[in-house]
Amino acid sequence: MSAKTLTLEDAKAANLQVVEDGERGRQAVHDLIVAYQANRRSGTANTKTRGEVRGTGRKMYRQKGTGNARHRTSKVPIYVGGGVAHGPRPRDYSKHVPKKIRKLALQRVLGDCIAGGSIQVVESFEIADGKTKSFQAAVKEVTEAAKVLVVSSKFDDKTLLAHRNLPGVMCLPAHEVSIEELIYHDSIILTAEALEVLAARTN
Repeated sequence: MSAKTLTLEDAKAANLQVVEDGERGRQAVHDLIVAYQANRRSGTANTKTRGEVRGTGRKMYRQKGTGNARHRTSKVPIYVGGGVAHGPRPRDYSKHVPKKIRKLALQRVLGDCIAGGSIQVVESFEIADGKTKSFQAAVKEVTEAAKVLVVSSKFDDKTLLAHRNLPGVMCLPAHEVSIEELIYHDSIILTAEALEVLAARTN
């Protein structure tokens, strides 16, 4: 399987818009990563206040004469089994990132990947026999990296079946690839069709 390292000139020829240098787009990358992580939070953590815990409202003991502090109920936060003061409540952590910021972040990350020489372009990537050994051999022909992302416009069932048992290898269609995967993986194998899809996403 012949592969070619994607250069900045190749990216421009393919109409792939990238941020080449400088600090432009770095804040967009940070904002988008934070949004991805926040959107994965369920926000279901919950604690009960003193008004919600189960128990009686009867005064624990008489007001005077015991030498103890003046307590009304055992549901207060200082007692074991009492309510929680200022504890977590169910909330929505999701963040919205504008489309322009998403596009800028993708352009920034793609530019960094191209500058680092981590993107390899192949004509196509298919494993006809559906075997993990064949998938591993095909990847080894292109790169020796431990964490590899294979991106195509679409994958057949045989190819997806072949990659499931390989640690550190991920197959994703080009329209689903996020900057998280691009940053995480050491090497990215792009098919020619996937390059066209990414070019459309950056324009």
